[in-house]
Amino acid sequence: MIVCSDVLLFDRPNGRLGMGRKKRGVEVGKIQGYGGKLAPGETLAQCALRELLEEAGVRAKEQNLWYVAHLTFEFPHKPEWSQVVHVFRLEHWEGEPQETEEMAPVWCDLRALPYQEMWDDARYWMPRVLEGRKVRMRFVYGEDNQTVARAEHEEWPS
Repeated sequence: MIVCSDVLLFDRPNGRLGMGRKKRGVEVGKIQGYGGKLAPGETLAQCALRELLEEAGVRAKEQNLWYVAHLTFEFPHKPEWSQVVHVFRLEHWEGEPQETEEMAPVWCDLRALPYQEMWDDARYWMPRVLEGRKVRMRFVYGEDNQTVARAEHEEWPS
């Protein structure tokens, strides 16, 4: 299964969440965190910081990343899409997100996230993360590969 890291930019003073709109690939048009596949020899945090720089032109320090979610996505009708995503919250970074070949920056109001423009799973786990909770969830997508058929919440390991 593919392993990925993902970063959400929390601008708490302004009540915003920074993400990007995908410009290519299977996720084109969807709003999501900045992230991608783990490279050989890379830690999850290193992957998160590399992807953030590549996709948004933003720099950050590893000690400012907060691990907030372990998400497993299963696509029985498109198994090559199945993946495990490790999500980090970031509140301190350098620079403003810039548009790149892969992503266009989007700032969302923390009180009214555009879930209809995100992957279907976001409505299950993101509110918990916004409340400051760590989550571990598993999602099984339906035949359309767009809709969550089953969502399971697991206890966060101690």
